[in-house]
Amino acid sequence: MRDYRKVYEEWLSNPYFDEDTKAELRALADNDDQIKERFYTDLEFGTGGLRGVIGAGTNRMNVYTVRKATQGLANYIKRMNACEKGVAIAFDSRRMSPEFADVAALCLNANGIKTYVFESLRPTPVLSFAVRYLGATAGINITASHNPPEYNGYKVYWEDGAQIIPPHDVEILKEVKNVTDYNNVLTMDKAEAVKKGLYNVIGKEIDDSYTETLKKLVLRPEAIKEWGDKLKIVYTPLHGTGNLPVRRVLKELGFKNVTVVPEQELPDGNFPTVSYPNPEAKEAFALGLALAKKIDADLVLANDPDADRLGVYVKDTKSGEYISLTGNMSGCLLADYEIMSRKEKDGKLPADGTLITTIVSTNMARDIADYYKTDYIEVLTGFKFIGGKMREFDETGKGTYLFGFEESYGCLIGDHARDKDAVVATMALCEAAAYYKTRNMTLWDAMIELYERYGYYKDDIISVTMKGITGLQKISEIMDTLRNNPVKEIGGLKTLAVRDYKADTRTDLKNGVVTKTGLPNSNVLYYELENNSYLCVRPSGTEPKIKLYFGVKGTSLADADERSKKLGTEVKALLESM
Repeated sequence: MRDYRKVYEEWLSNPYFDEDTKAELRALADNDDQIKERFYTDLEFGTGGLRGVIGAGTNRMNVYTVRKATQGLANYIKRMNACEKGVAIAFDSRRMSPEFADVAALCLNANGIKTYVFESLRPTPVLSFAVRYLGATAGINITASHNPPEYNGYKVYWEDGAQIIPPHDVEILKEVKNVTDYNNVLTMDKAEAVKKGLYNVIGKEIDDSYTETLKKLVLRPEAIKEWGDKLKIVYTPLHGTGNLPVRRVLKELGFKNVTVVPEQELPDGNFPTVSYPNPEAKEAFALGLALAKKIDADLVLANDPDADRLGVYVKDTKSGEYISLTGNMSGCLLADYEIMSRKEKDGKLPADGTLITTIVSTNMARDIADYYKTDYIEVLTGFKFIGGKMREFDETGKGTYLFGFEESYGCLIGDHARDKDAVVATMALCEAAAYYKTRNMTLWDAMIELYERYGYYKDDIISVTMKGITGLQKISEIMDTLRNNPVKEIGGLKTLAVRDYKADTRTDLKNGVVTKTGLPNSNVLYYELENNSYLCVRPSGTEPKIKLYFGVKGTSLADADERSKKLGTEVKALLESM
């Protein structure tokens, strides 16, 4: 560990850092633990960018760490001789997001690279779309997605509109690490950058094109025409970026009964109505569900702050209750609807049509692909790997993208972007709800229909936060323990094979045959269990957490619940024993 006290003193004495930063740091003079947390390391520029707590210090999100990371990106773009194509930049509703966007833009401008900065906050999928629309070299999105209010982040995209993957991620990471002196990081005056044509503001043109592109993806306009003015929808952007684009596309398509949760409508980086602005969390739906019961809504929909994730509650008219759909459930519901509708509309599916999902997503996805006789691909966790497959399809001419989703409430319909898009997912789910209404069904009825066809799959996750240096060490110890002592049986289910994505091995426990996983190196362990069940363990790539994903297949909802509860109890006990 480096001398964090020495680095702390350097920040206090260096005239490069402003007085507000120094005042924040002086207030910590007697708090060695805080100084250590802020300066023991540099905020890691991972394979997708930065994410961390806002504050002064090398291990925090601030104008200096953002500018330093951008200098590394600028150096790579210059190496690629791609300055003229420029970089698109968007930001969300979080604290310091507009400031970080300008810091990044002006650093790029000082390096002779054009930037196209959105005039106000925009969703992640709009940034992905804008990179492709503008023909930009890269994109930057200032967002921490669904993290708590104290966080912000910095995602880097490449020219295809997807988050960076090899070889660009590795090379950009090298360039960022090579920037060791903050004094050598460039910036310039904003007025001068505008005057020189380096800093360009974008907005309406992109928004209009994006909205029109989404509307063309509707597969059953007749269902919307019949039910668009009758379907009751409650929507919340959770104080984030989804409010305007979601309401616009739904209105223009004919969904006339959309009620926005008023307390959560306006952007607010403090997220005052929730402690954790995540549509995966039940708490995020409290206000929406109360409103839904009041107006007897059919659907309750929530986007995370950067509008790339969609959470859903659907009304079961038989019980009158609102039922939560997990990311796996809504992903499979939309996958089946989109593929079915496309097949009916075109008469057949493309011969190389492909459903793409991640290794931690439900095994029901494979059954959907088998049912419609489409190709099926699993990638590592993170939508950037789905985007990477789409790019591969473009480059090779082999493979037609039909649908892609991950368990963490993200999917993409269409190929206008290369990242998950909750605006188009919200639109498509409302379209699906209208279609099933024409069949006298609710979305919950449609979900039961899937269970009857494919089996009662139930997937869950145990996520444990382990903050700070000790947390990182503990997560590492857990992974090492499991790697050295593979789980042979859990929840009454025997392990059939073990995949170690760090070692790139799949070991069949019955015959001992070892093969390659075929996926990039990643610190992930996956246990293939009996009866199409599984357990997967990985550290989070964006938060100080270790995540244990598991799934079972039952003969009924009750049976699946019982099997899942048993497996979950033993998974939790396994974690607590380490």
